[in-house]
Amino acid sequence: MPEAARKKATCDDLYSIPENMTGEIIDGELIVTPRPARRHVHAASALGSRVSAPYQFGEGGGPGGWIIYDEPEIHFGDRDIVVPDLAGWRKGRLTTLPEEHRFMISPDWICEILSANTAQNVRILKMRLFARHLVPYTWLIDPALQTLEVFKLESGRWVLLDAFAKNEKIRAEPFQEIEIDLANLWLESMP
Repeated sequence: MPEAARKKATCDDLYSIPENMTGEIIDGELIVTPRPARRHVHAASALGSRVSAPYQFGEGGGPGGWIIYDEPEIHFGDRDIVVPDLAGWRKGRLTTLPEEHRFMISPDWICEILSANTAQNVRILKMRLFARHLVPYTWLIDPALQTLEVFKLESGRWVLLDAFAKNEKIRAEPFQEIEIDLANLWLESMP
């Protein structure tokens, strides 16, 4: 359909999708994907708890200074609404929390968990969107391949800082003060 003839999606379109699906609007287009599967949920939950404890709550002598949420609804203007698996803001940038579910300030870090249903949209559409809105760091985790890729935005382009796999113990920007055991992210590693 020609660009001029295509109807731009709105927030109301997000409320019309089935409960077992997730909806996002990227460049004015509604994108609907199935809710995450077990591997996906496990990786997001494990990483979220590992990063939140020291960075959001200062536990274990961690640095604090961050606000980290699972699946926040982030509005990048009128045309783009995304729900990343994890997102974090430095407390100095997110000084007041929104009363409703909509975050209007670009995060300082986003983590997306990839699946066969989401990988192409994340790698192409969402990474471009995050760059356009100056998100400094994006992590991509693939539970099927057991990998984590760390990207940093430099001069409007994503630079791959490092890639990790399997059971590595890592330190990665912007959370390099702590060690993350990747084995904890993989459902197959659970006892």
